Amino acid sequence: MTTRIEKITEVLDKNKAEAIEVFDLREKNYFVDYAIIASSLGTKHTTALLDHLKTGLKPAENFNNVDESGDWVVIDLGDVLIHIMTPEYRIKYDMETFLGELGQGATSE
Repeated sequence: MTTRIEKITEVLDKNKAEAIEVFDLREKNYFVDYAIIASSLGTKHTTALLDHLKTGLKPAENFNNVDESGDWVVIDLGDVLIHIMTPEYRIKYDMETFLGELGQGATSE
């Protein structure tokens, strides 16, 4: 799994995605094992990063679903969810806090 995550982050980094964060959610009772968040440089760059991921990861990865809005792209690889957002959307929706808090309550007995 780690090599898959490394490959995804490598493609994002190589194509100038910024502030790439990986959340390991395997112990968090969430519907995916990993979530990756990256910032784009703007709406065109968001779409370009999606294209780079499709080129760089296929045929090894199966893109189950892609939800595009220009400012925010969500890519569902089954057990990995990739969020690419413009910086404004990343601040507005603050997925890091949500994903970080997810693990805090999930381990209570």
